[in-house]
Amino acid sequence: MTKYIFITGGVVSSLGKGLASAALGALLQARGYSVRLCKMDPYLNIDPGTMSPTQHGEVFVTDDGAETDLDLGHYERFTGRPASQTDNITTGRIYMNVLQRERRGEYLGATIQVIPHITDEIKAFIREKEGTADFVLVETGGTVGDIEAHPYLEAARQFSNEVGHDRALFIHATWLPYIPAAGELKTKPTQHSVKELMAAGIRPDILLCRADRHIDEGERRKISLFCNIPFERVIPALDVKSIYEVPLTYHAEGLDTEVLKRFGLPAETQPDLSKWDDIVDRIKHPESEVKIAVVGKYTELSDSYKSLNEALIHGGIANRVKVRLDFIEAEIFENGGPTNALEDVHAILVPGGFGQRGTEGKIKAVQFARERKIPYFGICFGMQMAVIESCRHVLGLSKASSTEFGATEEPVVGLMTEWVKGNELVARSGEGDLGGTMRLGAYTAALKPGSRVAAIYGKTHISERHRHRYEVNTAYIPRLEEKGMIFSGLSPDGKLPEIVEIPDHPWFVGVQFHPELKSKPFDPHPLFVSFIKAGLNKSRLV
Repeated sequence: MTKYIFITGGVVSSLGKGLASAALGALLQARGYSVRLCKMDPYLNIDPGTMSPTQHGEVFVTDDGAETDLDLGHYERFTGRPASQTDNITTGRIYMNVLQRERRGEYLGATIQVIPHITDEIKAFIREKEGTADFVLVETGGTVGDIEAHPYLEAARQFSNEVGHDRALFIHATWLPYIPAAGELKTKPTQHSVKELMAAGIRPDILLCRADRHIDEGERRKISLFCNIPFERVIPALDVKSIYEVPLTYHAEGLDTEVLKRFGLPAETQPDLSKWDDIVDRIKHPESEVKIAVVGKYTELSDSYKSLNEALIHGGIANRVKVRLDFIEAEIFENGGPTNALEDVHAILVPGGFGQRGTEGKIKAVQFARERKIPYFGICFGMQMAVIESCRHVLGLSKASSTEFGATEEPVVGLMTEWVKGNELVARSGEGDLGGTMRLGAYTAALKPGSRVAAIYGKTHISERHRHRYEVNTAYIPRLEEKGMIFSGLSPDGKLPEIVEIPDHPWFVGVQFHPELKSKPFDPHPLFVSFIKAGLNKSRLV
């Protein structure tokens, strides 16, 4: 029967619960078990789709079109198992489901309350995973003590009692701050956090203690004593240089062993972690270095481009090179601003985004890459800016723009009003809701035989994940192709441009989809592998 592992966090946010969940999932997989990971988010948004990346980090998109928390990206990258719509829930979604049922009269006149109706809905989200894997790991967002987290903790407590102690386990991540004046790590915040969790009716089975330095035996025994947890289940979770070291370090500290022992499962056989050893070795012992400029508009928060950052690292792993990322705010290039920040980079990438801010700076970055023959990768918005740049500076259409920014004489990029998903026609209007209305999820594309991207993929039909509502206007394709920009990827019906490239350039590719969402350290996306290789070749010419 499926066993459930609940992961909670205390003391402060950003402790890395998502990474811990993903790493534990990878360790259990390495021991031969199947795993499924899911996330419960306490915020009231229906999903993160309308939230600014600088507020909540990137929006991770699944094959089936869900806009989800970025932790689901960690889950996929570490376990290789594709996430789905049913792997992420928010308080907004929970309340919406309950209130819709109330409006339909499904509660037969009952007074709707947090307990039992909201907690029952949360438990239903957890329970639907029964039988889908040997282990289901359930991460609760936020911090113990937050008012928003209370219904989730109560639901987890109830669920644990219902399935029994032998099928449910609680891991609590805490923080041990170092006080320089005292010269020691402090355990009191962890003690208070465990006390807060126990006040909610949950006694943690394992503590994952985050710290930036060694936790000595005395400190672990103190935590064990005051938190009433066996010493061997107080697991040090120290900072590491690469997130891909986490499975190895957590195994070395005994996390997966203690989980199996707690469930009464055999733990003597060691897991096969050779692929993680290889990844870490490639990261720690690169043979060269490339510098990539990421010209974006959400650069103040690195989590805004989390999957992109990791996909670039994966490309470096495949080429055994260190990838040094230089995040550049696109607006610095506007109003005659200098582009000398791009002079010493080996490749340029313009990522996705929404809105007009920074647009002209991104176009200048594209122009710089095209004219200077620097490898260029445009993703989603970055592809659209590449097409607009060529229309302006190659075709001479100075008014070329996107209708996303308002009315324009040359609508090179415009709002999609309909597209085909499966066997259905999907329609949208500019006046509709913003949330969940984009072209979301996996769509197929046909690649032009003999093109650069067909050679990179090694095939002519691909499936990639999308998240956009504007598309390149096909009316401009003939003129652009006459001048050397090839539309090497189209939707199967030929109506939606998916990929552009410039053959007469060392490496110039723009894609309407988000390839970073499918890249993994042990299965890097071919576009990123090729892009980093192009950057490496450029570095050797400098």
